[in-house]
Amino acid sequence: MGRHSLPDDEAPDGSRSGPRVRRRTVAVATMLVLAVAAGTGVAAQSGLLSFAKTCEGSAVHLDLVASPDIAPSVREIADRARKEQITSDGQCMDIRVTARENHQVAQELAEGRVKPDYELWLPDSGVWAEQVKALGDGVPLTPAGNVALSPVVLASVHSAGTTLGWPEKTYTWAQLAAAGGAQGTVRLGSADPARSATGLLALASISQSVAKEGPDADTKVAATAKLLSRRVSAADSQVVRTLAPEDPSNGDSRRNQAAFLSEQAAFAYNSDADGARHLELFYPEDGTPQLDYPYNLVDESELSTDEGRAATRFLVLLGEPESQQTLASHGFRLAGEKAAESLVHTAGGRDPQPYANQVGAGDPSSDALQETLGMWTITVQSARLTTVVDVSGSMQSPVPGREPESRIDVTKASLLQALDQFTPEDEIGLWEFATGLDGAHDYRKLVATARLGAPVQDGGTQRARLAKAFKALAAVPNGATGLYDTTLAAYKEARETFVKGKFNALVILTDGSNQDQFSISRSALISQLKALSDTERPVPLIAIAVGPDADREEVDQIARATGGAGYQVSDPADIQAVILKAIMAVGQTGEPSSQN
Repeated sequence: MGRHSLPDDEAPDGSRSGPRVRRRTVAVATMLVLAVAAGTGVAAQSGLLSFAKTCEGSAVHLDLVASPDIAPSVREIADRARKEQITSDGQCMDIRVTARENHQVAQELAEGRVKPDYELWLPDSGVWAEQVKALGDGVPLTPAGNVALSPVVLASVHSAGTTLGWPEKTYTWAQLAAAGGAQGTVRLGSADPARSATGLLALASISQSVAKEGPDADTKVAATAKLLSRRVSAADSQVVRTLAPEDPSNGDSRRNQAAFLSEQAAFAYNSDADGARHLELFYPEDGTPQLDYPYNLVDESELSTDEGRAATRFLVLLGEPESQQTLASHGFRLAGEKAAESLVHTAGGRDPQPYANQVGAGDPSSDALQETLGMWTITVQSARLTTVVDVSGSMQSPVPGREPESRIDVTKASLLQALDQFTPEDEIGLWEFATGLDGAHDYRKLVATARLGAPVQDGGTQRARLAKAFKALAAVPNGATGLYDTTLAAYKEARETFVKGKFNALVILTDGSNQDQFSISRSALISQLKALSDTERPVPLIAIAVGPDADREEVDQIARATGGAGYQVSDPADIQAVILKAIMAVGQTGEPSSQN
C-alpha cells in the first residue's frame, strides 16, 4: 500500500470526517501492499499487535461495495471481524458491505462525476477494472489481490442435459453455441455481456473457439450474439429465473433450457432447489475462463493511513482459513487450490467434464474481451433497415450449382434466413426495383419499415408480413436495373425517417449495373448522397452486388458516399452472412473496406 507508520501508541479517530494528513501514492501502494499484508497477518497470528481493550470510539470504518454473488460471504466475514473485535494496529475494523451490480459501479467510477462513498470495491471480475480504464479517466483503482474464483460454465436443466448427453459427452465452446443456435437443440440464455462478466467471458470464449474452426468466424459469432440477445437477461441474478421448470408438460418457449452461469451461481441454485430442479454443468473442453473477484482500493490516495492499513488487514483476513471456509461454503473456489469434489458435485459437475485440468485455461485476453464487447454492442443494437431488392429480368438467371434455382429464388431464401436473426425490436422494411416497375418510377415500396414485433392491420406481425413479402418477390421479365434513381429515393426516405438510438442503414441488393438511360448519372447520385449524409444522423448504405455480372466497384463507390461500403457475393445464399458482417463493419469503423 502507501506510506505506513508504525502502530500508534493511542488509537486515532477512525471516522471519515477528520482530516487526512497522511496520503499515499499509487506507485508506493503497489510496491508495499503485499509486504504490509503479510506482515500484518503474521503479527495478528502471533499476538504482537497492540490490541485495544475495547472497540468503542476507536474502530476504523470502511465501506466495501461487492458483487451481489460474493457480498453475502464477505458480509459474513466482516460481521465476524466486528463481533470478534479483530483489529488493525489495535483498532477494530468496521467493514460495511453493500451489494451493487458490477456494471453500475464501473460506469460510476469511469465517469468520476461523483466522489465514491466507499473505499473498497470487490467486483466479480477484473473485466470491470479494465472497463473503468477504457471508459474514461475517472476514479483510480489500486488492485490488491484476488479473493476467490469461479469458472464460467453452461448450466442446463435436466431434460436439456439429457438431450446434450450430460455428463459423458463433452463440448467445445463453439459446439455449445451451436447447440443453442437457430438449428440447435436447446433454448440458450445469458446475462447481457455489456452488464455481465459471465456473459462477456462466455461470448469471448465462443469467439475464440469458433475462430479455430475455420473462416467466417466473425459472422458466426455475430449470429450467435444476435440469437442470445433474444434471451438475454439484464443481470446474472436474473438468468436463473429464466430457466424452465422440469415439468415435461411445460412447453413455454419463453423459458430457457440452458444458460451461461458461474459455477458458484449454479452451486447457489442447486443448494436452494429441490432435486427436481437440479442444474447440470458442462465445462467446455477447450478451456473455461474464470471470475477472479479482485479486491480494489478506490482512490487510494484519499485514504488515511489507518484506513489503508485496515483495508489491507481485511484482505489478509479474507485469505485466512476460517474466511476461506466461509467462501467455500457459498460455492467459491479458492486461489491456488483444487476445488473440493463436493463443491463441484453440488454445482452440477460430474466426470468426465474437464473441470480439473481446463479451468482457467481459456481466459480471453483484454483485447479479445474489448473486441467481443464491441461486436456485441454493434450487433445487438436495435437496427432500422430498409431492404431494397433488384427484381430486374437478370435475377431470373440460374445460380450455378443450384439449378434450377434462380438468383431471385436464392435471394429470397437468404433474406428469410436473415430475418430470423433480428429481434422484435429491430425495424425492417422492403422495396423492390426494376425499370418501369411502377409507372415512371423504377421502384415500389412493398412493406413500410417498422418494428418486427409490431402488429399489422390484417393480423399477425410485421415479421410475418415481411416474410410473406419476401416469398412473393418475383423477377420482372423485361425489367432492367434502375439502380441510381432507386438508390437516391430510398436513401432520402431512410434519412427522413431516421430513428435516434438505432442502427439506421439502407441495404440494396443488385445483380447488375444501372441500365436506366433516363436516370441521373453516377456522379450526380454520389454528389447528392454526400450532400444528404449527416454524421449526426448517419444512414450508411450497404450495397451488395449479387452474382458475377454485378459491378462491385460501382456499388462500393456509391455506398462510400454515405459512410457505407459495397460487398459482392457469388452465391445469393451468402447474402444473410454478408448483411450481418456489413452491419458489424459499418457500425464499428464507420468506413469499412469493400469486400469480395
